[in-house]
Amino acid sequence: MKKRSVIRTIVTIVIILGAIGLVSWVLKNNKKKNEAKTAIAAQTSGDVVVKTYTVSKQTIEQDFGVNGNFAPAQQLNYAAENSGRVVKVLVDEGSRVSRGQILAIIDAGTLNVDLSSAQANLQNAVRDQQRYENAFKTGGVTQQQLDQARLAVENAQARVSQSRIRVADANVRSSINGVVNKRYIEPGAFVSPGTQLFELVDVSKLKLNVSVNENQVAQLKVGDAVDVKASVFPDKSFKGKIGFIAAKSDASLNFPVEIEISNTAGNQLKAGMYGTAVFDFPTQAAVVIVPRNAFIGSVNSNQVFVVTTGDTARIKKVIAGRVIGDQVEVLQGLDEGDRVITSGQINLADGSKVSTIK
Repeated sequence: MKKRSVIRTIVTIVIILGAIGLVSWVLKNNKKKNEAKTAIAAQTSGDVVVKTYTVSKQTIEQDFGVNGNFAPAQQLNYAAENSGRVVKVLVDEGSRVSRGQILAIIDAGTLNVDLSSAQANLQNAVRDQQRYENAFKTGGVTQQQLDQARLAVENAQARVSQSRIRVADANVRSSINGVVNKRYIEPGAFVSPGTQLFELVDVSKLKLNVSVNENQVAQLKVGDAVDVKASVFPDKSFKGKIGFIAAKSDASLNFPVEIEISNTAGNQLKAGMYGTAVFDFPTQAAVVIVPRNAFIGSVNSNQVFVVTTGDTARIKKVIAGRVIGDQVEVLQGLDEGDRVITSGQINLADGSKVSTIK
């Protein structure tokens, strides 16, 4: 027992001594680092520490791609204009229809009765007008009475026209060339004004709706050709053109753009699929580029600090061009090889001495 107690005591002492040694080593190492930092600070002699960027000319890559959804060129939801019972439904979901084709027939019995009544009223109004005109020639009626008779004829004619339109609406006709995407009615169903009948879509042409930022939209115009890819056909490319560019940005400060695509090869593309618009621009000449954070305050200031001979910071007036991400094109004011300050400007004034670090 005594032997085990002695061993425990020795192990404890060794652990304590090891811990003390480790702490001493850490303190000594930190002291060396602090002394090194102090030496560097002493060498700068009060100079402002800055980071710089050497100006160079670069070719700006303007090509970009934007994702969006395909939408049909036309989509119409048909609703009943009149009340009545559905007599026939002549199309099914997926049926191709053409402009003017009858889709369904609604019972027009009541509507035909209304039309006959309106025609009878028109005939009476015409006879009354003829009698008033004959009587007016002999002074039997006044001009006002004759005018009222003529107005009654016009009103009767309007009612006849309205009744004919309602009878014609009993035959539901397609106003576009397209496909029946949804059918909401069955023969025998009773419909009233506003009842949904069909949803028709025209996918012979599609629209790809995308959004671009302010830098990208400035390079686009209506009519530009655009390559379009669909996620489900990665090996195929479709040709499109810009049909619409929004004049105002949305809530996220992006601009909606609409690209029109002819849906060839058997209407492979479907409305609702994901697509990518690839905007390809010709290669331009190299231009002077600097980091965005080189500008004093903001890009709109058109001022940067340049390190001159003798490690002196000087304010230089420049003319900024396009902003491309975190880089800015400089049109005038800088030459290749100039060193602009990108960090530490807050501590600088014109003529300050600087010390450059990497």
